[in-house]
Amino acid sequence: MSLRFRLIGLVCVVLLISLALGAMIAYSNASRSVRTEMRAAFLVGRQTVESSIDRFQNAADPIRAIDDLVASFNGNRHLRVWHVGETAAFAIPAMEKSKFGRPPAWFVRLIGIAPEGDRIPVTIGDHNYGTIVIETDPRNETLEVWNEFAESLATLGVFGGLTMFLIYVFIGRTLRPLDRLAAALEEVGDGHFRTRLGGRLAPELARLRNSFNRMAERLATAAAENRRLNERLLTLQEEERGELARDLHDEVSPYLFAINADAATASRLIEDGRARDAAAHVGSIAEAVRHMQRQVRRMLARLRPIGLAEFGLREAIENVVAFWRRRRPEIRYEVMISPECEDLTDMIGTAICRIAQEALSNAVRHAEPELVTISIERDRDVENGRDEVRLTVADNGRGMREPERLGYGLVGITERVSALGGGLSFSSQSEEGFAVIATLPYPQASAPVSSSMQAAGP
Repeated sequence: MSLRFRLIGLVCVVLLISLALGAMIAYSNASRSVRTEMRAAFLVGRQTVESSIDRFQNAADPIRAIDDLVASFNGNRHLRVWHVGETAAFAIPAMEKSKFGRPPAWFVRLIGIAPEGDRIPVTIGDHNYGTIVIETDPRNETLEVWNEFAESLATLGVFGGLTMFLIYVFIGRTLRPLDRLAAALEEVGDGHFRTRLGGRLAPELARLRNSFNRMAERLATAAAENRRLNERLLTLQEEERGELARDLHDEVSPYLFAINADAATASRLIEDGRARDAAAHVGSIAEAVRHMQRQVRRMLARLRPIGLAEFGLREAIENVVAFWRRRRPEIRYEVMISPECEDLTDMIGTAICRIAQEALSNAVRHAEPELVTISIERDRDVENGRDEVRLTVADNGRGMREPERLGYGLVGITERVSALGGGLSFSSQSEEGFAVIATLPYPQASAPVSSSMQAAGP
């Protein structure tokens, strides 16, 4: 059921409950009012008759006086009065007219006021002139209560109908922007991130519209950034494949050709019984194989950090540091890795190694530091729902001279961190050092790198 009809149904329920409560209160008041009115009319009528009979003791014509007494009740709305005796005088209330018609039988029964009567004997002197009968007639009073009830019911009906009509129209106009919002969301879901909503709206809907427009703008920015990152990734992949192809062509392929030639020559010399001469060619084959092993190891190092799959993140970071410690032994290196970060997933572990490798290379080559520290720790904040791996590579060198201009290495780090949903920041103070701080999402329920690689092995 739509919201519009739900609201109309709710209003109907409220009106029905209000009508039921109002009817109960009206019934209680009406019944008491009719009963009180009838009782008061009866007491007044009887007092009038009794007082008149006392005055008739000196009347010259008692019969005429009695007829006049009965006739005096002709204008009364609540009493029927008649004379039982020598005359047949009577006074009956005229039934009033109603714009809502006569009250139905169920309403009369609901009010439930029975007529009340009394017989007053008329004795003047020693002569008995019969009896005057007084009886209440609640029809006119019941009719008056019925008119009030029907008028209230009609007013409530008109009010309820008008309210439901206004709700139908107003809610329809109010929900119209939501239809536009639903259509806009479908467009965004189809990838049309330039969709925007405009127009004047109620404050609540205006906030919703503004939030939608901000969301669409951020999605458009994110989509553009994803396209740029994908293009950059494809470019890097092609460059890396080109480098591998050149290495295979320039470094591996010639040695394979040389091995093949040496093997053929050695085989021919052995067949000729010249084993001593073949030994030199066998040595050349061994040297070529060692050269290719070194070359393949170097190629693998570019593709994957050494030691990460076999021994975990700590060993991979230590290998990166050992590379520079052999070349720049005058610099002091410190590595601090939290136990929770020693076994991470392949993607996060590789990213941390690459970031540390690039940041350490920048520090050693450009900062002229005396100390370089690498810190990897888990930053967990349960209250704020944050669970991250924080990598910090800091040096005490001369700092970055132009912090607003990043080199290709730092740009590559920024793109790598952004692709993994992390954040990157830099801290630089002239002559006091430079720090690269990267935060990456901590992998949940992740298998250790070494374990996953072993499971994938033969």
